[in-house]
This record gives sequence, C-alpha cells and structure tokens, in this order.
Amino acid sequence: MNRPRVLLADDHTLLLEAFRKMLAEECEVVGAVSNGRALVTEALKLHPDVVVLDITMPLLNGVDAARQLKRDLPDVRIIFLTMNEDPELAAAAFRAGGSGYLLKRSAASELLAAIREVTSGRFYMTPLVTEGVLGSMLQPHPGAGSGHQLTTRQREIVQLVAEGHSLKEVGSILNISPRTVAFHKSRIMEQLRIRSTAELIQYAVENHIV
Repeated sequence: MNRPRVLLADDHTLLLEAFRKMLAEECEVVGAVSNGRALVTEALKLHPDVVVLDITMPLLNGVDAARQLKRDLPDVRIIFLTMNEDPELAAAAFRAGGSGYLLKRSAASELLAAIREVTSGRFYMTPLVTEGVLGSMLQPHPGAGSGHQLTTRQREIVQLVAEGHSLKEVGSILNISPRTVAFHKSRIMEQLRIRSTAELIQYAVENHIV
C-alpha cells in the first residue's frame, strides 16, 4: 500500500519539524507551510492525500482554509490540530469538511492513528473533546437565519483586520483595492452592528476567526 502523501500547516516551525519526523516512517510529507493562504496554494499544487493543519493560523484560519480546500479538492482528507478544547469549534471544523480533530497535546500519541483512520475513509475524533461535540453538531449553525452570517470574503477581511493589517495591506493580500476593503469593512460593521475596529477584533476572537 502506498504511503499517504501529507501536507502540514502550522505557524510554529518547531512543531512542523516534530510532526515531519513523527510521520516519516509511515507517510510521505510533501510539504510544510506556516499560514492558511500558503496552505491553499500548496495543496492545489501538490494534491496531498491528507492535510494536517492548525486551526489558528495567520492570514487565513484553518476552518476557512479547509472550506476552500474541500471546494477545490473534494477528496482531500483534513485533520485539524488545535489547543482549543471547545466542542463548538470542533463541530465547526467538521462542518468545514474535516475528517479528523485532535489536540496538540495528544498529537504524539494520536496523529498517526488519525491519519490511518481518515485514509481508510473513516473519521477520527480525539476522546479528549468528544463529549459535547455531538450536541454542538446538532445545534443550528451559528448565525443561521440571523442575518449575521459572514461570507467567505468578509471572514477573510475580518481576520486580516483583526491581525492588525492596514487596509492597503489587506488589499494587497486579497488582490483588491484598499477602497474595496474599506467598503467591505464598513458593510461588515453595519451588518454586525459593530461600531469600532476594537469591537470587530473582539468579534473575530469570540468567533474563532483569529
């Protein structure tokens, strides 16, 4: 049986190297990147079997990156790694197309098992956060029907603004004009009934966008 081709994504270089060594015997690690935008770009080039990604990454968070990957590479298997034990975040990760979810503190003992499971067409959920996830999955999608559901482009702008990028920098990253960024930001704040950038940052943190 061919070894699964794995692409790693985490903004901590030491963790990437540790995962690369951990997986070396059973997997072919085809690449490692440090932000969500680089992940999408590399995945489209490399067509890995499995993507192992951190949920909290700069420029594009793991959940939004996963949505883009599943749209363009529907067969890729996605395993989320996080330090966050919030079952609602785990539910959001699976809704975005995830096949596996585990905590970084248990990665040494669970990551290979998770890869084996997802490459066999099954799902993997760490026992450390399983309780509560089913309940979250059965709840209506956050924001559904409230008018507060952000589009993909809006979520991208919220994350980049919350990370401290200027409108010009956001425009450069997204290949749109600063004026367009300002328009989107204004519409987002109106939609969310937010009056300041500080409140927008708080919204991004509370909704796991950053």
